[in-house]
Amino acid sequence: MKDKKKAQATPKVSMDETMPHQINAPSFEGTGIKMQEPFINEHGVVIGDSLYSSPNSPLEKWSDETDPAIMAGDEWVHPTNDIGWNTAENRELLESKRKPQAYPFMHPTKDVSKGTD
Repeated sequence: MKDKKKAQATPKVSMDETMPHQINAPSFEGTGIKMQEPFINEHGVVIGDSLYSSPNSPLEKWSDETDPAIMAGDEWVHPTNDIGWNTAENRELLESKRKPQAYPFMHPTKDVSKGTD
């Protein structure tokens, strides 16, 4: 895959490590995964801008002769602005990457709750 270019003149679509315009979008905060900016793929299509329409997209020029395989592959999927993050499985994946809520008060190597029953 060719290097992904940053989309130029594209507004930022994330806020506080989440996608506020997607009602069920999870937060990436505390997961170690950083929100990424939109990029332009090798076909000149902006991926990850949440507009879902681009004049260079094969979807805008679709015909009976268009091979659907042209839109297959990683170059069509944004790593953090993708509807797939809204699924239960991927939300669980993000939750598993977060530190426990008691994190600042936990001892890094000792179970301080042991014997408190």
